[in-house]
Amino acid sequence: MREVEYRSNGVPLEEYKLTRWDHQRQKQSEESSEHIRRQVAEDNAKCRADPARAERRRQAFENAARLLQSFKTEDHEIMRWRVRLYCGHIIETKAHYTYADPIDAGAYWKPCSECGKDRLTIVAFEPIGLLAEPPKPTAPPPPAPPKKPTRTELERRVKALEEENERLRSKEPIEGEPTPRGAGF
Repeated sequence: MREVEYRSNGVPLEEYKLTRWDHQRQKQSEESSEHIRRQVAEDNAKCRADPARAERRRQAFENAARLLQSFKTEDHEIMRWRVRLYCGHIIETKAHYTYADPIDAGAYWKPCSECGKDRLTIVAFEPIGLLAEPPKPTAPPPPAPPKKPTRTELERRVKALEEENERLRSKEPIEGEPTPRGAGF
């Protein structure tokens, strides 16, 4: 796992006061949400009028769902965050551990589980910790002991060494090469 320096903003969350920027972001979120709702309603109307279009959209959603399900994120790859929402409530959210804060992870807004309001901007946050501890690195398995040669392999090796020994003993000395002591030449 790579090291990430996690950021905090507006800590302590309980004492955070909304800023002009927070009000502006919340207003933009609401306007964006309304625009998206209109686009979705328009697309739904087009799909009701055109069954082929509805089938293509259904197939695209199924393909996207299969792709998302094919990725498995382990618990030790999930960072937990305490976030303060625009409504003032503090909730917990999660994001992949590689993001330095929940907003970078794409969590610009969240629904509030306490007051029920939807698409509330995150105004302050702090990391809590990973959902689970990373697994301990495992040591590589010890190397397998060398395989003992079979009797046949040993006999072949002995025969090859005896032939090599015989060849070397019968070899004539090369001219100019010193003779071994005690050779008697």
